[in-house]
Amino acid sequence: MAEEDDLNLPRAAINKMIKEILPQVRVSNEARELVVACCNEFIHLLASEANDICNKNTKKTIMPEHVLDALEALGFGTYVQRCREVLQECKHVAQKKRKGSSRLENLGIPEEELLRQQQELFAQAKQQQLEQEQQEWYQQQMEMVRDGLIPAPGQPPTQDIAGPSSAIENS
Repeated sequence: MAEEDDLNLPRAAINKMIKEILPQVRVSNEARELVVACCNEFIHLLASEANDICNKNTKKTIMPEHVLDALEALGFGTYVQRCREVLQECKHVAQKKRKGSSRLENLGIPEEELLRQQQELFAQAKQQQLEQEQQEWYQQQMEMVRDGLIPAPGQPPTQDIAGPSSAIENS
């Protein structure tokens, strides 16, 4: 059963398409299963035909043109123009993604320089964190001095501050 599911379109995707195309129509589960089965069969048929066309052209990779030719051969020629439009949209999106991913390359700054700048920023952030922690520690110490919990720097501890051990010695 698991192998069979691997070869099918996801039911959730088909159900979503049905809801988007027919938002006001209730579709039974049996009808949904039939649509899924038909979609799977159509893709299998189209892929097989595209593979045959690919083999006839002595190619090893199915290309978009093979799929479009397969649509024609199977009698779905009316869909070819819309498929070509979708193909162009897909190519455009893919090209945009490639351009977006090369943004780093378009900066004109060598990777070594970018790495050096990154390390410098990390060092600065680490230094700022250290200074902040030192400032917080100092403020805690000053609060403890103000509250009489510890002596001020440079002053000897008083008997009250010495804690429980001095009380034991005085008894």
